[in-house]
Amino acid sequence: MLAVRNLSVEVGGRLTLEEAAFSVRAGDKVGLVGRNGAGKTSLLKVLGGVDPPAAGVVDVQGRLGFLTQDPRHLAEIDAATAVAHVLSGRGLDELAERMEKLRLALEEDPSERAVVRYGRAEERFADAGGYAAEAEVRTLLAGLGLDPSRADLPVGVLSGGERRRVELARILFGGSDVLLLDEPTNHLDIDAKNWLMGFLASYRGALLVVSHDLELLDAAITRVLHLDEGTIVEYKGTYSQYREARARDEVRLSRLAERQQAEIKRLADLAESMRHQTAKRARVAKSLDKRVDRLQSAAIDAPKSRERRYRVRFPEPPHTGRLVLEADGLSQSYGGPPVFDDVSFSVERGERLLVMGLNGAGKTSLLRILTGASAPAAGSFHLGRGVSPGYYAQEHEGIRAGVSVLDHLRELSAEPVSELRGLLGMFGLVGEVAFQDASTLSGGEKTKLALAQLVAGRHNLLLLDEPTNNLDPPSREAIGRALSAWPGAMILVSHDVGFVAELAPARVLLLPDGTLDTWSDDLLELVAMA
Repeated sequence: MLAVRNLSVEVGGRLTLEEAAFSVRAGDKVGLVGRNGAGKTSLLKVLGGVDPPAAGVVDVQGRLGFLTQDPRHLAEIDAATAVAHVLSGRGLDELAERMEKLRLALEEDPSERAVVRYGRAEERFADAGGYAAEAEVRTLLAGLGLDPSRADLPVGVLSGGERRRVELARILFGGSDVLLLDEPTNHLDIDAKNWLMGFLASYRGALLVVSHDLELLDAAITRVLHLDEGTIVEYKGTYSQYREARARDEVRLSRLAERQQAEIKRLADLAESMRHQTAKRARVAKSLDKRVDRLQSAAIDAPKSRERRYRVRFPEPPHTGRLVLEADGLSQSYGGPPVFDDVSFSVERGERLLVMGLNGAGKTSLLRILTGASAPAAGSFHLGRGVSPGYYAQEHEGIRAGVSVLDHLRELSAEPVSELRGLLGMFGLVGEVAFQDASTLSGGEKTKLALAQLVAGRHNLLLLDEPTNNLDPPSREAIGRALSAWPGAMILVSHDVGFVAELAPARVLLLPDGTLDTWSDDLLELVAMA
């Protein structure tokens, strides 16, 4: 069980939650919702013990499993295989490693002592359920969409999406009593999402999940916590039921706020009209003034719109020649079989190319080659005349700790601070957020900052790797509209069906075989699966 009392959370010097209290009991399936930047991820980090609270108490009873948005920390264990990392969720990886070392030692020295030591290690591994556990882990990884051929590879050579699946499998395998999941469906295809929804539906522990995947929330959630302006409001029921209830609440509160303000105005006008008449009426006016003050102190603010709408605009790109990029025979490998081999294609001015393929097919690897972040194993590419590429990395590698949000843009543009703050505001990064350490932003806010960096850089070729991950629906729609109207060239990787439909790519590059095809709306069914 998870219990919170008088909890306050502070991020970058601002309170995102103040004196909250709630609990999540065994069997509860709770969705934590709110706009990007409301503080959902920061709250989960406090609940998960990653960050300290500003005040209050978090009481976790039982084993805790916490899936963060950022899989980059897996670089610390990049030598471990995917299976071993998932086994570490129950501490079985160390037993397996010891057993393997003793087996190798036994091959070199088949003495009775070595046999006994190996036998004892194997017995401990078996008693802990190790043999059955490995089969369970492989089933779990397959359910989350990791190709079985990738399960024995080191985590460090897996794609970002594959690492995310491995980490989610480790959390689920750990047998936690309390699960905190931050955007668990990022990088998952339809089959993996369906598998996850089935798992969560049958999970008997306490679950608190942050997700912009409405289907997941409706299928798994029985209670919603809405976080906004530093407060939490609880709603019973599914996500759809929450939206309906919150809409009714907003109408009711708006009407109440209007009635309160109308009464305050009536009394204030009456007091003003009596103030300069007789002494008796002046005393009545003072009494009315006190009543107005009491009403004002108790009055509620009219609720803000549930979904903030953004108007995002990408500036006209600098002119380029007809040919923007040409790739010839590109291959990539990481010490084993090629991830992809002999891939050739070109992109012309204003063209949009969608890169599709299953997780591990090399989509991110290809984009990293085209940005110069990594070298190909074979082949080459060149940019056309006047081409300035801008890269959106799905793991936000361009956002650095210790550097403010505003300084991330100042490094890219000589525009005045007022213009840069206006650009941040266009993406909903307003007020003191501009001076906040960028590493403390939520996943959605980091996405917005990374997109703002693309705008500040005035590029004419955008390389976009899952740019809508972590965005709330209004932000996703606004950015989709902005990019749809932008006339520059794009190479895009995305599982977001609506976003891809909005951008209407001209062609599709299928990895790992490198086949080029003309775009058709029939391919939309494959977007969420690829």
